[in-house]
This record gives sequence, C-alpha cells and structure tokens, in this order.
Amino acid sequence: QVELVESGGGLVQPGGSLRLSCAASGGTFRDYAVAWFRQAPGKEREFVSAVRPQGGNREYYSDSVKGRFTISRDNAKNTVFLQMDSLKPEDTAVYYCAAGRPVLSALRQSSMYYYWGPGTQVTVSS
Repeated sequence: QVELVESGGGLVQPGGSLRLSCAASGGTFRDYAVAWFRQAPGKEREFVSAVRPQGGNREYYSDSVKGRFTISRDNAKNTVFLQMDSLKPEDTAVYYCAAGRPVLSALRQSSMYYYWGPGTQVTVSS
C-alpha cells in the first residue's frame, strides 16, 4: 500500500512558478511510475506528466505543458516534484499525483494508477 500526499499548491499570477511535491510512504515507491493529473471545475481529469520507475526515468508530458513543466523524482526521499513555470490561467485546477505500473502505451490513462493523493489546488490569476 502506497500513500501519497501532495503539497506546494497555491495562488500565483500568470507567468509565475510553483513547485508541487508528492511525498510517498509505504510500499516500494521506486518501483512505481508516478504521474500528475489535474482537474479543473466542470472538466474531466487530464494527464499532465509522468516519470517511469527506477532504471527508466523517462519523462512524459502533455502537449499543453511541454516546455513549461518539469517532472523529477528523488527515490531516496520517496518524492516526486512538478516544477511549473510560465503558468497560465488555464493551468488552474486541482493537481493530483498518482502511482502505478502502467505499460508505456497506457501511461497517460488515469485508470492505470492504483494510488492517488488527495490533491492540491493551483490557481493562476491576477
């Protein structure tokens, strides 16, 4: 059983930055792929970014955040980070981290992840 807790959300002006953290406890965290999803009011949950487990730390991004967001993981600290730069109002959402063992072709599918955090609110507004 893996428990995930997100932190680092808040209110930021357009063009600003935030760094989200996803801290894990329990289980063998390094064996899981970890992804960030987000859900804005009235919209479906959407994939943001993912990083594969130890030994294959490839990074994946949605087109909407590529070049602005950077995902990284520190297995020694059981933590995954999402550095968000050049934030836009359309990035406003609740951000969730999730852990699982999806195959590469299913990395962007939320149903492939077993464990989820409670989410952290990110609001981009002037």
